[in-house]
Amino acid sequence: MIPNILSIAGSDPSGGAGIQADIKSISANRGYAMAVITALTAQNTRGVQAVQLLQPEIITAQIASIRDDIRIDAVKIGMLGNAEIIQAVGQALRGLEAPIVLDPVMVAKGGDRLLAAEAVDALRQDLLPLAALITPNLPEAADLLRVDEARAKPAMRDQAEQLLALGARGVLMKGGHLGGADSPDLLLHSGGADWLEGARIDSPNTHGTGCTLSSAIAAHLGAGRDLKEAVTLSKIYIANAISGAGDLSVGHGHGPTHHFHAKPN
Repeated sequence: MIPNILSIAGSDPSGGAGIQADIKSISANRGYAMAVITALTAQNTRGVQAVQLLQPEIITAQIASIRDDIRIDAVKIGMLGNAEIIQAVGQALRGLEAPIVLDPVMVAKGGDRLLAAEAVDALRQDLLPLAALITPNLPEAADLLRVDEARAKPAMRDQAEQLLALGARGVLMKGGHLGGADSPDLLLHSGGADWLEGARIDSPNTHGTGCTLSSAIAAHLGAGRDLKEAVTLSKIYIANAISGAGDLSVGHGHGPTHHFHAKPN
């Protein structure tokens, strides 16, 4: 059975990140993608030019409409924008048994802030306890914990443990900001800790990688795979999507990954 995966996130009209990337990633990983839009943005590969957040009432109405009619096998949450939307989404998802993957979208690739600083407390209190997995990069983890950004593996492990203590059932700490030839990620959950090593791919085409990875994980969790297998398969997928992005010609800044890089049989 094809799993139904719900993405709750903002729209990226350039197609590389946000809802558009989520739909592509879920589809490429054999899920049926559904989308609740939280924000409209004007952005491209060079940056974000404008953001218009939707009213919480229309966001919760979208979620309620889907829950009323369609089985949800997993949820991916991305850009939310402010505390009111975070609280509304948390309330709208209460009682849902499907696994939730929370990608704490705070700052865009070009440095534009996508989550108001004062909304971080709401994210910690209202959504972390609902998450089967949270997927922060190192700056996002530091922002959530109000600490300095991790610069080495021991600090990554310490911050992952602090995020677990806030209520998330699993943490994928993405180590791409460490620098060096490798890009180590740490998966920490009740079953233990796994360092998932990977060679750094030298490419400017990394727009939407966090959206793409978290959506792929949600698709695999929705299909019934365990957390480690879902993350491992999704890391392979995103690595190939970055490597295959040279086949695209999109924009003049941080280009998108190639979500449909797999060659047809």
